[in-house]
Amino acid sequence: MMQSEIETFDFQKGEILVFDKPLDWTSFDLVHKVRNIICKKLSIKKLKVGHAGTLDPKATGILVLCTGKATSKIETLQAGEKEYIATLKIGATTPSYDLESTEDRQFETSHITKELLTEVLKKFIGTIEQIPPEFSAIKIGGKRAYEYARKGIPVEIKSKTLEVKEIEILSFSIPEVKLRIVCGKGTYIRALARDIGVALCSGAYLTGLRRTRVGDYDLNQAIDLTSFLKTQPSDTDKALIYNDIY
Repeated sequence: MMQSEIETFDFQKGEILVFDKPLDWTSFDLVHKVRNIICKKLSIKKLKVGHAGTLDPKATGILVLCTGKATSKIETLQAGEKEYIATLKIGATTPSYDLESTEDRQFETSHITKELLTEVLKKFIGTIEQIPPEFSAIKIGGKRAYEYARKGIPVEIKSKTLEVKEIEILSFSIPEVKLRIVCGKGTYIRALARDIGVALCSGAYLTGLRRTRVGDYDLNQAIDLTSFLKTQPSDTDKALIYNDIY
């Protein structure tokens, strides 16, 4: 339910906010910015704010934020089904499996047809094993995996069991392929792109990623951060927020 003034929300009791994360922002960047805006507007020094599922800097789309006591809902929200629109470049790889790093290898693509891709994608639907990216926030020995990767230190990353419910080909024009992916908690779309490239006897990495749904929240409910930052207090209803506290 929309509200007309930021003061009508009880952020300490708990609110769930649905944002469309901008490109090149980390999930924490958005959390930090929103917390500062609310604290300044309400003249409070502290507010507990967290997000329900990391979104990479090179990805845009749904990022659910929880405030106050609603942060207790984060684990439940993270477990929700997610939908992505992923754009892959076939025939090359990068160390980060996306545009965070530059291409390091090129591969043959002349053998790849839409029919081959369709058959390959079937292997990734259902319960699968996936090794998270080296450039990820997964913890190994008390440190994030990306800390080792940036120093060129090789580490063993164990595979994870996860579920991919749907993969639909939206467009096919080698070297670019666009997919709609519906998956469960813990799925790295960058790693999925990597594995699809290998299964095609080629290479692949993400050139674009947009999260379009998290559980029951989709882009129709999301607010744009730029609009939120420009919103005046008198028309906060144009930017804020969805109150799901019952």
